[in-house]
Amino acid sequence: MAIRHKRDAAARRKPRAALVAGPLALLATGTAVTLGVLGSDPAPSAVLAQEATTTGISRADDIVSRSESRQAAARGERYIMRLQDGYDARQTRHAVTHAHVHRWSTALLNLWASPEKGAEQVGLLDAGSRVLITGRAESGRVELAVDGKSRWVTAGYLSASKPEPQPKPEPATSPSSGSPSTSSRTAPAGLSTAPCPDGSVENGLTSGAVLVYRAVCHAFPQITSYGGWDAHGEHASGKAIDIMTSDKALGDQIAAFLQSHASELGLYDVIWWDRIWTPERAAEGWRDYGDHGSATANHMDHVHVSVN
Repeated sequence: MAIRHKRDAAARRKPRAALVAGPLALLATGTAVTLGVLGSDPAPSAVLAQEATTTGISRADDIVSRSESRQAAARGERYIMRLQDGYDARQTRHAVTHAHVHRWSTALLNLWASPEKGAEQVGLLDAGSRVLITGRAESGRVELAVDGKSRWVTAGYLSASKPEPQPKPEPATSPSSGSPSTSSRTAPAGLSTAPCPDGSVENGLTSGAVLVYRAVCHAFPQITSYGGWDAHGEHASGKAIDIMTSDKALGDQIAAFLQSHASELGLYDVIWWDRIWTPERAAEGWRDYGDHGSATANHMDHVHVSVN
């Protein structure tokens, strides 16, 4: 007879609570691990990206800050310059308006717009001119009030007393007229006083200008054209001649010749290639003559020379 063993119910079945608790525990463990991983430090790539973004913003802020600082500094400098310019303009107006001391120029002087080196030349002041000084001096120049404007001239050529006018020499017409000529004068060493081929140039010239003409025409026989007396400028006095040439090198030689004999020839000035030289201001060398609008007016097609 088969024996049937009755299974123990307690051994066959686990309580329902145990069956539910196991999976829940596993789920809880997994969730905790996941949350732990997610809650841990961020990945290095994320950190680098965040730092790069932060650094970029910081650098951009620095650049903007420096740019704003430079702009503010530039605005400040411009403001200060405007204040200084306004102050200088007021000082100049006051000096010109209140100028009352007179002086006389002792030489032909350039008129400058300001005392700085490289200032614009705005005109010429003839020797013996009566001028008003403001009392201001700067960079070797003194300020004048000329027609209500500020003008500057080289210091050392203004006198408190009016210069005595120089006596005018007797004019000579042509060598054949019997008028005073250079033939009776002592010839300077190395200079010829013999008549030139074109005697008509001497018409209306003073004896001093005739002497210069003859000296140049024999020293530079290649020059065949001269300008003598006419009704403008220094030529109207008969004291000046124009030595016609557009050759810069030749003109330089003629100008140098005249400079080297300035004392013997009694020269007053030499003008050539937009520059002027005077014996009285020889220490300054050649000075700018100023743009007068054409090659002829700027003495670029002739050497101009005049005598005392």
